[in-house]
Amino acid sequence: MKALVYTHPNEVTYRDEPAPRPAAGEVLIRVDAVGICGSDMHAYHGKDPRRNPPLILGHELAGEILEGPGTGRRVTVNPLITCGYCDHCVQGRDNLCSNRTMIGMTRPGGFAEYVTTAAASVIELPDGMSARAAALTEPAATALHALNVAMRAAARPVQESSVLVIGAGAVGLLAALLVRRYGCRSVRIAETNALRRESAARGSGLDAYDPAAGGVAQSSIDLVIDAVGAAATRDAALAAVKPGGVVMHIGLADWASPIDMRKLTLGEITLIGTYTYTTADLRATARALHAGAFGDLAWVEERPLAEGPRAFRDLHDGAAAAAKILLRPR
Repeated sequence: MKALVYTHPNEVTYRDEPAPRPAAGEVLIRVDAVGICGSDMHAYHGKDPRRNPPLILGHELAGEILEGPGTGRRVTVNPLITCGYCDHCVQGRDNLCSNRTMIGMTRPGGFAEYVTTAAASVIELPDGMSARAAALTEPAATALHALNVAMRAAARPVQESSVLVIGAGAVGLLAALLVRRYGCRSVRIAETNALRRESAARGSGLDAYDPAAGGVAQSSIDLVIDAVGAAATRDAALAAVKPGGVVMHIGLADWASPIDMRKLTLGEITLIGTYTYTTADLRATARALHAGAFGDLAWVEERPLAEGPRAFRDLHDGAAAAAKILLRPR
């Protein structure tokens, strides 16, 4: 089969790879569409010690089961393969599974014509759902999960709140679109990349601005969503949030960095980290995407898998306007 393989830092190679065979309890999926995630870019840059070359990356995918339980079904995938018996799994918080593995990290991922995964990790798609929408289920579920957690911590309903999203990548843009769908009338997106900023504004109708040129007053926002996770964006999030407000930290661009703990403490600010989503979140997100809750997705770009090396270079160079690039194996 053809696959896009992470071979060295700053290099992915489109080449022939052995087609996978499903083991007991697994399914073989023919991939229809797969998205390039920020974590794939971290690996590409050689900054993710969990992803070591040579490795087929990719975990945001949709396709059809060719072998195994549910043959013929169109599905998306929870890339986390969970144990089902640890305390977190038993509580329904399978995103925190103590024994989790992951496609595109500990085993080959979806930048290929075919991929195998655990049968228990597939999510059946609504009838008629497009491959474009289906492949966005994973990042959209990350946004949905984060918003649900943030809203439980907020002092007032999101409809009455001001929201700032830092980063107009896919998760940030999807979070902004969803919070608007939930009824919030004051949503802004901070994005330093001019191409991505313009694409986000054009594709969503939301207020996207360049934070380097200013934009929000300090201590003025009820809910700040950091969809980047860099040291600078953490500082910006804490500067922008009101006393009593919530900072939702999703992004994983940087490792540890100092934060303003004095403001956090004196302002009784809630700082929450969130990781991926539960299986229930994925199912809810697939239905929401199919129902149009995230808009028409016109801001998504599709390219052939064979053009994957160029897509990675464009993302590396900041030359891609789209918040999400999907690769299509055929």
